[in-house]
Amino acid sequence: MTLFWHELRRGRLMLAVFTGAIAFMLGICVLIYPEMTGEMAEISNMFADMGAFSEAFGMDQLNFGEFMGYFGIECGNTLGLGGALFAALLGIGALAKEEKDKTAEFLLTHPISRTRVVTEKLLAVLAQLLAMNVGVVAVTLLAILAVGVEANTATVLLLFLANLLMQIEIAAVTFGISAFLHGNGLGIGLGLAFGLYFLQILSNLIDGTKFLKFITPFSYTDGSYIVAQGKLEVKYLFTGLALALVGVAAALWQYRKKDIAS
Repeated sequence: MTLFWHELRRGRLMLAVFTGAIAFMLGICVLIYPEMTGEMAEISNMFADMGAFSEAFGMDQLNFGEFMGYFGIECGNTLGLGGALFAALLGIGALAKEEKDKTAEFLLTHPISRTRVVTEKLLAVLAQLLAMNVGVVAVTLLAILAVGVEANTATVLLLFLANLLMQIEIAAVTFGISAFLHGNGLGIGLGLAFGLYFLQILSNLIDGTKFLKFITPFSYTDGSYIVAQGKLEVKYLFTGLALALVGVAAALWQYRKKDIAS
């Protein structure tokens, strides 16, 4: 597992930055809630009357004046987009970075197969996603305890679980794309994450685009649905897991036969 630990050391700065940033934003989001409770009822009514904008972000399904409604929208979007960007950056650079950094020759001269390279790099990506989520969950739960609001812990954890699954899907898909790249894929990774986010908004706005929910993983991390229903939309989750498996299979297939420039 030498390569696995090497990848963790290599990515520790980005892990610390994203974990700190997302945890800080979620912590602040929770901590300022008590200061806003007096205006929350009016804010909730205002959002409910904003038509398409409210539907795009699921604000028409929740009571913004209650903590869980507030958490599902405000914190859910922060966690969703931030986690997606982190996952995309991890995945898109995993297999392409050796050629970009001119370290492929050093890596491939070691007595390890390409299958093992792919496996250990994938495990390192998953470990970093898990570490980021553990840190963010811990900070968020501490913030909830600090302000003393009434929160449904099971629903909060379900929201975090949904986002972890979404991050795994995005990481797996970009991991597969990474095997086909010979250079920096930063733009592709970030573009994919933002693109999937806007597909979810589009699918909420226009009835004829509901099929897009089977493409974007943000469909099963929708905070408004999870908080209101207390469950995930499993039909979208299954599609996401299938896409993740395709990404991993593509990475194995391509990287094992790839002509890697050193």
